[in-house]
Amino acid sequence: MDHDFWLFGYGSLIWKPPPHFVDRRVSGYVEGYVRRFWQHQSEAEDYVWGAAYHIIPSKVKEVQEYLDIREINGYSIQHTPFHPADRTQPDIECMVYIGMPDNPQFLGALDPHDVASKIHESRGPSGENQEYLFNLETALLQLSPDSKDLHVSDLARRVRAMTPMQVPPAYHQVEMQGMHKVTSTEEQEEIEKED
Repeated sequence: MDHDFWLFGYGSLIWKPPPHFVDRRVSGYVEGYVRRFWQHQSEAEDYVWGAAYHIIPSKVKEVQEYLDIREINGYSIQHTPFHPADRTQPDIECMVYIGMPDNPQFLGALDPHDVASKIHESRGPSGENQEYLFNLETALLQLSPDSKDLHVSDLARRVRAMTPMQVPPAYHQVEMQGMHKVTSTEEQEEIEKED
């Protein structure tokens, strides 16, 4: 691939960037989507905050192969305009993995308490689901003064209330400026195993 490639991350990719993003990471949002833990659109916010990563052309294929494995289970590749938080920057066309209602992992609209209960008691291959939720909440708040996600904050509040002791966010300060830049997907996988 010999052209610019941008990837939009709206979950763990915010604080665990893909390999080979070398020169640019931009905070901003995409329109026409909402972040829900049950993968469904609603009438609420019609935008999702996250980070766009510029991937150097010589590494695009490797990064896409890595992400196809990382983002497996019911996600569809879409292309969408990304709007930088710094409104003086132009929009960027980005690839994004979107959860679709026709996948087997789709739960449908659930009561927020039920979603919080599921998050509180669940663990996946990457760790505790509540840790993911708390990291996401923290990372979103650090993107921009406008990037608060009421759905994520509400779920985090509910999950904390279910925990005997107040669970602080796993990352008090998600490292945004000095992120470790990796040079291979193998190195990225090793870093993720350590987290």
